This record gives sequence, C-alpha cells and structure tokens, in this order.
Amino acid sequence: MKYYIIAGEASGDLHASNLMRSLKEIDPNSSFRFWGGDLMQKVGGKPVKHYRDLAFMGFFEVIMNLRTILSNISFCKEDIKKYEPDVIIFVDYPGFNLRIAKWARKEGYKTHFYVSPQIWAWKENRIKDIRRDIDELYVILPFEKEFYEKKHDYKVHFVGHPLIDAIANRPTVDVRKFKKDHNLDERPVIALLPGSRKQEIEKMLEIMLSVTDDFPDYQFVIAGAPSQEPEFYQPFIKKKNVNLVMNKTYDVLGISTAALVTSGTATLETALFKVPEVVCYKGNFISYEIAKRVIKLDHISLVNLIMDREVVKELIQSEFNRKNLKKELEKILSEEHRKKVFSDYHELEQKLGGTGASDNTARLIYEKISAEK
Repeated sequence: MKYYIIAGEASGDLHASNLMRSLKEIDPNSSFRFWGGDLMQKVGGKPVKHYRDLAFMGFFEVIMNLRTILSNISFCKEDIKKYEPDVIIFVDYPGFNLRIAKWARKEGYKTHFYVSPQIWAWKENRIKDIRRDIDELYVILPFEKEFYEKKHDYKVHFVGHPLIDAIANRPTVDVRKFKKDHNLDERPVIALLPGSRKQEIEKMLEIMLSVTDDFPDYQFVIAGAPSQEPEFYQPFIKKKNVNLVMNKTYDVLGISTAALVTSGTATLETALFKVPEVVCYKGNFISYEIAKRVIKLDHISLVNLIMDREVVKELIQSEFNRKNLKKELEKILSEEHRKKVFSDYHELEQKLGGTGASDNTARLIYEKISAEK
C-alpha cells in the first residue's frame, strides 16, 4: 500500500520512522512519501520536505511566517493528489496536519492521526475537527483515552508510548568509549537539551550555560539537535567544561547524571532514561502571555502531566534564571532527591504501558485500510 506521512518536528520524525519500520514488516509492498526528517529518510521512501523548514514555534512566530505556512499547505495538497496514497498518516503537528486533514477528508482520502493533538491542554474545540476529519486516532498518553471517550464520546486507540520502544531498542552506550570519542573527561556529565528550533535554542542555552562555573566537578554536554548545524552552537561554547555532541541525544542521556531540559518531548525522554532533570521554558513574551491565558494546565512538562503532580521542577519564563537554575540543579544532584525521583520515574513508566506502540499502530492502520480496500 501507499502511505503518505506528515511529521513536522524532531519528535514526529522519530515516531514516524519507527512506525514506518513496523509498517514495512507487516506490509512488504509498502511505499512511503513523507514530510519529515533524517530518521524517516533512513527507513526509505520519498522525502518531500524536511521538518526544519516547517517548524515555527509560538503565536507571534506563526503570524510572521504565515505566507510560508500557507504556501506549504497548498503544495502539500497538490503533492498528495499526485501520489494518490491509500492512507494519509498525520503525526502530531496539529496546526498544519488538521488543515490538510479537513481537505483530505473532503477529497475522499483515508485519514489516520498518530500522536493526538494536545486538545486536553488548549483548543479543546478542535474535537469538532477531529471528529469530522479523522477516521482513526491513535493516542499515546493514558489519560487521553478517557478524555476522548468519556468526555467527548469519540473512540480512540491507546497504543502505548513510542518513546518506550525507541529507548528500549537502542544499543547500550559504552561510556568510556563515548567519552573518549567526544573528548570528554572522567567527570560526571550534566546534559543540556535546549530544544530543536533555532529561536528556542537561542533563548534557552545562554541561561543554561550561566551555571556551568558553579559546578566545576561536572562537565556539561550540549545535545545538538539533528535539525541544526554544529556551527550554530559555536558562539555558545566558550567555557572549558562545556562540550557539544551532535545528533546523539539518547547517547548523551545514557551517560548523564542530571539534565537541564527545554519543555517538550525531551522531558519525557529524559525521565525514561532515569536522569533527574530541571524542566526549563522561556518563550517570546507575546506568545507566552497569550498561551498563559488559553492553556488550561497545572504543569507544562509531560512527566508532571502524566503523573498529575510535580515530579520534576519546572522553571518557566521569568523563573528561568541563573539563581533558580543553580538552586534546582544542586537539588537534583543530591542523593536524597535522586532516590525519590527514580521511584517516581518507575511509576511513570508503568503508567505508560509496555513496549509495542509502533507495532500496535502499524497493525491497526494496515488492518483497517486492508479491510476497506
């Protein structure tokens, strides 16, 4: 069968690539055309656009890039028409994907959505669009099934969280070899995960690096995003105990003692690696003020949202400063705190279910489309 997949950011590229592998196993005649990234390209198929050209973060930034976004939407529709897929699989990225889904449903294409839009956080009225335009929805957070089915009477599939598969299937890191290969010394590592988009990296990394002199017994490693070039990070690397490792975030987390993490999927990835973390966020002032008024959540990190309590500290906007960051980093490096957070992380993993999210989703998609052909 012919699959058209749209993933608009780094996490979507990861989840979509694993889904593609599972689809290839269950459907030997599968072919793919996709919007995504390097991980999807490694699996195979025809790439259309890279997610680095699609990622605009925040209300203000979207408005400033509206012409580009509208152009991409028009191009995508024409590209789908030429490819004539058996199914379109949307992976997260709801602002763009729900627009395409509305058009696609009218055109008669099958629409499957993997990784639910976070309408439980904001824009809950999108349930009308989802109900109208999405044939099947696959959710990865345990509370989402109850949200859709009990609150909105809309049937969904809880397939488990794909990060568990991604982390479980990765090879074990040889710590000594990794440190030698990347010119790291024997000191414990504190990982810095400043995000994947240029604008958020620029906002986050300078503050993260402001505490490095306060922890001389540790070395700090920036996990460079695959969407960026190494040269982009060079102006931020000015101190002896700061290093950059590109495109190996999981390996960096695998050798880390603690982490400073920009809010997003990386907060959950860090927790699943059992690394104590401080969650950080500082956005465009206008975008943040708008978001603060429309988002209905007590927490911003996935870890705290899933656990429905504060497991990891969140430093948001003005609270994300050198003084607070130093205080919270000292706390998560203490042995007493580490024991508690490891226990919390174990509970978190149990809530997310076991491995198999990619296989579960691929099987459900293939069986549904096969039955309808």
